[in-house]
Amino acid sequence: MTLFPVTPETYTLSITPDLQRFVFDGHLTLSAVAHAPCDTIRLDCADLEIRTCNISTGKTDAAQTSCKFTLDPAKETLIIVPPEPISGPFFLTIVYSGTINDTMAGFYRSRIEVPGGPTHMAVTQFQESDARRAFPCFDHPAQKAVFELKMIIPEELVAISNTTIQSMTQQADGKKQVVFAPTPKMSTYVFFFGVGPFEIHPDATDPRVRGVCLPGMGDQTRFGLTFGRKALAYGEAYYGIDYPLPKMDLIAVPDFAFGAMENWGAITFRENLFLHISGVTSWEGESRICEVIAHEIVHQWFGNLVTPEDWKYLWLNESFATYFGYGMVDHYHPDWEFWPQFVKSQTESAMSRDALHETIPIEMPGDALVAITTSTAPIIYNKGGSVLRQLEAWIGPDPFKAGLRRYLSDYAYGCAASHHLWEILAQTSGIPVDRFMENWITQPGFPLVTVRRNGDTLFFDQRRFTFLPGDTREMWMIPLTLALYSHDGSVTVHTRIMENATDEVDLPKGIHAYKINPQQTGFYHVKYEDPDNFQELETRVKNRSLPSMDRWGIQNDAYALVKSGALTMDAYLSVAQWYMGESDYLPLSSLDNHLFEAALILEGEIRARTIRTEIALIHTALDTMGWTPSDRDRPTSAMLRDQLLVHGACLKDDRVLRHLEPRFREFMEGAGIVPDIFRAVMTAGGVKGDPAALDAMIARYEKSAVEHERMILVSAFGSIAPWPLLEKALDYALNHVPDRIRYLALVVAAGNPEAGSNLWPWLEDRLPRMKTMHPMLFERVISAFVPIPGLADPNQTLAFCKTLVTYEPPAGGYYRPFTGTVAGQCRFSSTGEVMYSKQNYIHIK
Repeated sequence: MTLFPVTPETYTLSITPDLQRFVFDGHLTLSAVAHAPCDTIRLDCADLEIRTCNISTGKTDAAQTSCKFTLDPAKETLIIVPPEPISGPFFLTIVYSGTINDTMAGFYRSRIEVPGGPTHMAVTQFQESDARRAFPCFDHPAQKAVFELKMIIPEELVAISNTTIQSMTQQADGKKQVVFAPTPKMSTYVFFFGVGPFEIHPDATDPRVRGVCLPGMGDQTRFGLTFGRKALAYGEAYYGIDYPLPKMDLIAVPDFAFGAMENWGAITFRENLFLHISGVTSWEGESRICEVIAHEIVHQWFGNLVTPEDWKYLWLNESFATYFGYGMVDHYHPDWEFWPQFVKSQTESAMSRDALHETIPIEMPGDALVAITTSTAPIIYNKGGSVLRQLEAWIGPDPFKAGLRRYLSDYAYGCAASHHLWEILAQTSGIPVDRFMENWITQPGFPLVTVRRNGDTLFFDQRRFTFLPGDTREMWMIPLTLALYSHDGSVTVHTRIMENATDEVDLPKGIHAYKINPQQTGFYHVKYEDPDNFQELETRVKNRSLPSMDRWGIQNDAYALVKSGALTMDAYLSVAQWYMGESDYLPLSSLDNHLFEAALILEGEIRARTIRTEIALIHTALDTMGWTPSDRDRPTSAMLRDQLLVHGACLKDDRVLRHLEPRFREFMEGAGIVPDIFRAVMTAGGVKGDPAALDAMIARYEKSAVEHERMILVSAFGSIAPWPLLEKALDYALNHVPDRIRYLALVVAAGNPEAGSNLWPWLEDRLPRMKTMHPMLFERVISAFVPIPGLADPNQTLAFCKTLVTYEPPAGGYYRPFTGTVAGQCRFSSTGEVMYSKQNYIHIK
């Protein structure tokens, strides 16, 4: 546990916001304890004007004396100097003021459209370290305290915070004072307050769960409320600990940089991730709403009740919320195939990110900067969640559940480090979980397991998997699982821990085929050096006797080997032929994405063959599942159809465009489009290259009041062709679309074959404007531009990436992985089907 010289006990805070001038006045009384004589008190403080500081020691009613103070903006610190050194209990009163900013961090404003109402609402976003922008505080997760809040607001507005309202009194000046009940002991980053013309809609079954929205949107909260209530019940049952607050608000916020935020009892969401509009929200949108709500509700235990004692343990929040979020949805909607969605969206993306040389461990070492960015999220969220799936599969669900219950009970309202959880899980399972997880959490990367057969013995070796060559010495404790197929048709599963660089397994008699990592619970790639066995796996893929999860694993491992230079693209196209006629979401969706990426990157004849394979796959799949949405569709079928149609349209396939263009004409005439193909129809309209099509999409965007629809339309701006019209669309997005979603058009444009070599110069010409975006959203744009548009001039792109690494330290460190991306993608594009050229890599470096 980190030791601090001063421990806060209670923040008593008064906030008076002014939504006309976008400023607020604050009055803070901090009750704290100094553990040793202190001649200075250092509080985290940013962008605040401090007016007075007064201090008293001992009793609450003791007379206070004035303190000298200084602000250090560079270190975001308020340094208070008491008249004499203090120790023991003390009370610090600070009068200050601040700005209700427009940066979507701290206490910020969000533009709204309410007939006859205000033009803005204001809410807080404090994770990881932005509470200091709303009040001086000890802005560290381990510095937990109780928060007592009152807000003085216009009479016609509504105030929301973590707890219920304790009292409300009218003032003579036309304002009202709203006092909230004290919070539990908690960290600054989950403290919340907001003010606006909110409507509050309690769930009919569990009134603790409340939807908070702007006027007139109450009906749009019902879907999210229903699932929120179920997710809360699941959490209470699974963790064996009742939700400790009297209410849980689900709050829709128009301007929001993140997807959602787990403020204790007052969860905030982007509108499209909470509000549901019948006839507009697609199946994919519905599943995403449920997944995000579940994720944030898991945080009410993992993060809010038990908090990481330092940001290096952030994964104890996010990995668990990611993993259990999917489990919650799967519990109530098993027909939604949520574990296949988890493997594709979490495990597959984590492996792609972690295969770069410039990666990070799940648990950051020492005092390393930890922040959620496009660079770190795939490790902390996706890889962390995938490693938890691997852990539960190894030790079993019952010991896993028992250990988590004990962990949450033992550390409730306190803080924990990774080893606290591992020690408990080791005790409940009787397995050395601590040694195993230390291995996976504290070192970067993941292994490639190579297997070959000699007679009745399998020989294994492991090494770190990377897209680019390099000498590495990492070693993992690998939960090695083998599905063994006998001549008599039986299947047995063999499990062992591979701790060394090599291992071997003696096979029982009669085994004619094997699949490593069945059900893909292990976080590693597999390379088979056994042609006969690979041929057996081919047969099982083709006749679908191999489970869907394993069919995904075989082609995903193969594509990773192509990108590392260990397998030719020609060989991967042969593997792709095994999947003709495939209709299951996971293997087909993944294969389609891989082929589409390769079609954007490769050149010459290998690119032409890749596109032919991709189009054949799309046609065969759509012929099997149907080209048109149906009431009989499963959610994953609807999602898959839309994806296939989008990629077919981007590649300008005649059959796909003939299918979609009549629907786009209907859209231009004002007709509605089935939500589950709306993205595909808009993409086809963009690809058409008609200025009238762009005008129609802009007109619908400007008229739409639904964030889900607006986001799809903005994304479609990036699919416009040819370049002059695409440039017009991107400039419109940059200048007329809010910061929170403008990046979508740019990300889609990065995968637009029509952008060609024009996109990167467009980016550099508008870089000053781009840098005004929220840093996380700007990073998303760069992470999309580097892998494909950046290949037009790799050396120029690499130079640009190197400038970003030094851009405004320490944030520049988030861009460091992009240099490896440039080199890896250049290797892939320049060779396609031969082993990696070391000379080429030296040139790129």
